[in-house]
Amino acid sequence: MIPFRHLLRSMPLLTLLLATPAPAASPDSRTTIDLAAEASRPATNDLARATVFAEATGVTPSDLSRRINGLISDGLRTARSYSSIKTQSGATHSYPVYGKGGKIENWRMRSELTLESSDTGALSELLGKLQASMGVASLAMLPAPETRRKAESEAMLDALAAFRARAKIIAEALGKAYRIRHLAINSSGRPPVVPIMRAAALASADAAPMPIEGGDTQISANISGQIELLE
Repeated sequence: MIPFRHLLRSMPLLTLLLATPAPAASPDSRTTIDLAAEASRPATNDLARATVFAEATGVTPSDLSRRINGLISDGLRTARSYSSIKTQSGATHSYPVYGKGGKIENWRMRSELTLESSDTGALSELLGKLQASMGVASLAMLPAPETRRKAESEAMLDALAAFRARAKIIAEALGKAYRIRHLAINSSGRPPVVPIMRAAALASADAAPMPIEGGDTQISANISGQIELLE
């Protein structure tokens, strides 16, 4: 039998143990849930970008170079008459054309110009003129940088609102409050490049303006993250 005086000595410790609350759940032991949300906004394709080229075959590289450079110079001269169109020299390639026995029979050369403008009417007219002597390799309609940024911001806000709405639904269904632990935000949306007819068909076309239709590009924002359910 434990002496009474020993029991008295142990009572403060026993009282302290009984009065100490259970430790709170650590953040690491709380339930976490991964979520994702997406939203998109249309961005007007208000910028046109085209690549035109001069291509020919010649017996000697020097003769071929003079012909191609002449066509490119004429194209630049025509393009510079349109102040609303940004013109830039592109890639130039030359390579030999081999015949029987592995001998070089001819040389082929191609040189490009890049045209960019928000004035689609002017660019359409210019492309119609250039097709008399040059081919059109590609034509793309895309949002101008400021147009894209605006659509990205709007899509991002929509995606964030959708993420918070999902988080609230899940937390309320479980009878919990929540906090956001982390978020990752990404945006996307690339307009396709419009394929153009072969150069041979374009070379025989008249100087009628090339039809250009802008349309829209869907800019998407993707939100992924994690919420933590609170006690």
